[in-house]
Amino acid sequence: MARWGIVGALAGVAAAGVAAGVAAERTLVGRTRKNSEDPYAEEPFGRLPYDEALTVTTADGVELYVEVVEPADGVAVDLGGDAEPEATLIFVHGFCLDMGTFHMQRRYLDPGDYRMVFYDQPGHGRSGRLEDGEYELPALGEALRDVIEQTTPVGPIVLIGHSMGGMAIMACAELFPDLFADRVAGVVLISTSGGKSENGKLGGVPEMIAGAGPLLGMVSGATKYSGRMIDRARHASSDLAWLLTRRYGFGGRRPSPALVSYVEQMNSSTPMDTVTRYLRTLYSHARYPALAAIRTKPVMVICGEKDPILPVSHSEEIVRHLPDAELVVVPDSGHVVLLEHADAVNEALQDFLDKVVG
Repeated sequence: MARWGIVGALAGVAAAGVAAGVAAERTLVGRTRKNSEDPYAEEPFGRLPYDEALTVTTADGVELYVEVVEPADGVAVDLGGDAEPEATLIFVHGFCLDMGTFHMQRRYLDPGDYRMVFYDQPGHGRSGRLEDGEYELPALGEALRDVIEQTTPVGPIVLIGHSMGGMAIMACAELFPDLFADRVAGVVLISTSGGKSENGKLGGVPEMIAGAGPLLGMVSGATKYSGRMIDRARHASSDLAWLLTRRYGFGGRRPSPALVSYVEQMNSSTPMDTVTRYLRTLYSHARYPALAAIRTKPVMVICGEKDPILPVSHSEEIVRHLPDAELVVVPDSGHVVLLEHADAVNEALQDFLDKVVG
């Protein structure tokens, strides 16, 4: 089950009707969640301020929800004359999450010296969904380009992607190398993968799904009829979902219960229809050649030492293709390293930004 990751494991449990066994776990979850020493017990997750909210419509008609945070000095990106626009940081979240994944980085950098753009990927958070068909990584790369064009038409940009967000950045680099050559000042890839590594291990999607490749179409079709039922089962088994999130999303023995609950909330808010319509493209993700578009750019790769979803080897493989990239492995951390060990990630990110955009 570990190979399915957080949402895959939960969906499999719910669909199999194992939610009936959750009652045995309720006492344990209750004791774990009641932690008066939790530093994030009162954290306003998902409720950070922004200067502008807008909608960016992609070429395939999906409306993306976007939030823009302006720098403390209020300098805009569309200045006329010879003034050099300030750098904009664009954050791209992962599978079954939303822009809130970057809560700690957004709080740390604001108010600050950077303009920041956050958006929910297609089918996630407050963004719209495809009318039909499957989600494709090239389309995610195009969506990122659309966000850049409509929110940051000029000036340098730093792209920061977590998990599937890193894959979307790679897809964008593959499709629009000139954009990267002209505009991208640096790239930060967090807990992500370039695809199948040299040893044949699958990146981006649990290996268990690889063996079920021919069945993915059947799963997607079945969801039209059973997706709502599975969603109800997922919500009914919230205690089990919380335990699975703690197990597969975090690496430490005692992660903040509030953080676990926040990640579980993002997971469970992602419709099962979205989950299944992403599976094939994640399974087929193979974009190591796309890294050539960022080979000459400053790159930092961050990962959790104990990530069971995308182990350190996937980050090491990216660095093998980008020998000048900086690799940061955070001890005792899992897939959501940017939340679990935010201080370490923020320190590394700040050092990178100081070098790249000053």
